[in-house]
Amino acid sequence: MENTSGVMPVLLAGGFGTRLWPLSRKSHPKQFAKVIGGSSLFQQAALRLSGDRATLAYHAPIVVTGSDFRFVVTEQLSEIGVDPGTIVIEPEAKNTAAPILAAALHLAAKDADSIMLVAPADHVIPDAETFRATVARGLEAVAAGRIVTFGIPPDRPERGFGYLELAEPPGADLRPVALSRFVEKPSGELAIEMVSSGRYLWNAGIFLARAADIVSAFETLAPEIVAPVRAALDRATVDLGFLRLDPASFAAAPSISIDYAVMEKAPNLSVVPFGGHWSDLGSWDAVWKEQQADASGLALSGAAEAIDCSNSLLRSESAGQVIVGIGLDNIIAVAMPDAVLVATKDRAQDVKIAVERLKAKGVRQSENLLRDYRPWGWYETLALGTRFQVKRIVVHPGAALSLQSHHHRSEHWIVVEGTARVRVDDTSRLVSENQSIYVPLGAVHRMENPGKVPMVLIEVQTGSYLGEDDIIRYEDVYSRGQGAKG
Repeated sequence: MENTSGVMPVLLAGGFGTRLWPLSRKSHPKQFAKVIGGSSLFQQAALRLSGDRATLAYHAPIVVTGSDFRFVVTEQLSEIGVDPGTIVIEPEAKNTAAPILAAALHLAAKDADSIMLVAPADHVIPDAETFRATVARGLEAVAAGRIVTFGIPPDRPERGFGYLELAEPPGADLRPVALSRFVEKPSGELAIEMVSSGRYLWNAGIFLARAADIVSAFETLAPEIVAPVRAALDRATVDLGFLRLDPASFAAAPSISIDYAVMEKAPNLSVVPFGGHWSDLGSWDAVWKEQQADASGLALSGAAEAIDCSNSLLRSESAGQVIVGIGLDNIIAVAMPDAVLVATKDRAQDVKIAVERLKAKGVRQSENLLRDYRPWGWYETLALGTRFQVKRIVVHPGAALSLQSHHHRSEHWIVVEGTARVRVDDTSRLVSENQSIYVPLGAVHRMENPGKVPMVLIEVQTGSYLGEDDIIRYEDVYSRGQGAKG
């Protein structure tokens, strides 16, 4: 089937899984991190599903994400030259059913025949052309009113994945096959039997369908989700180009996956086998498999050294931090400036248990990185005491912090790279490298970068309270409102 109108990618980028901790955290989850390669998983997904291709044209994507990540999304898309399209803001995490329905309703209101390709933004699919050809093979089934999902031929009896049981074994042409049922993560013995039968594929969690057919499936199989999501979309507000779903309406939507809510009940599902390489990077063991290991199974990343090590992953996430392994086998070791993970590869799935334990103890590292990303750039804490904090702040060219003041702290800024334009109360001046300026407690102030290169400064805060919620915003080019991030 030839498709002249193209496909609308819907990238799900709101999750904050813990299985790749300490690299992936709630404040900066794995889809926005450079886990494999020189770009983030989100950027790789956006490039994979963009542009006019020989097999199929892709429109600018709909990205569904959380409020804290909205500016990361726009920045990362801008870095790779992809039109951001529509960015839908989830007021709270609701698993996958509600955000997918919101995207379908948004598309169906414009064109009920719009074809949407729903994909997680944190998977690794290195062979993009093969993947796009696989998507194109599903269009004929979509034209017949079917919902298409994609399955991965298993190369091992993996217990960590869900499976798709096919009505018949897939053919050599990898055309769509009717789906018999979904199978949740199986036991070891059952996984062996399923893989041996040749009728099961791993569930990739990727869907292709007309927007109207997705909406119809929800209306028939999960009507309890439709009313709150439709109300959240009807009452949505546009904020700097972002489409913010109404929080009160969205809160009433059940938190459930689209598999449970719709797909496991739908009678009109087809599966297209994907013959290329795929990984959901669901654990550090999966990352080890994706990295270039040597003949002994050793994979190194960053400032890592190994002596007599095998079948292990040694990874440093900071250029100034060296990790050294001696005599290791079957080990995952990931070093970050504020946290280090060491585990055997066969216990990689248990990282989430460690995160929950740290969270229960109130350990900051369980959810937050030292580096905090903002629409104007980022900052990281270099030193923290009871009445002082030292930060490194990086401001993008042309970007500006909000006009603000603080109740509990004063600040001293030293510019170390570039030039800052600083306003303190009624005075404005340029501050260049090796120059500094003092911001008294309570002063209304703003910092911006008027140059064409990133501006870097060291900030020293002193006061009785140093929390990020001690910010009163008066003006903000990013319309963030009050609060730590707004």
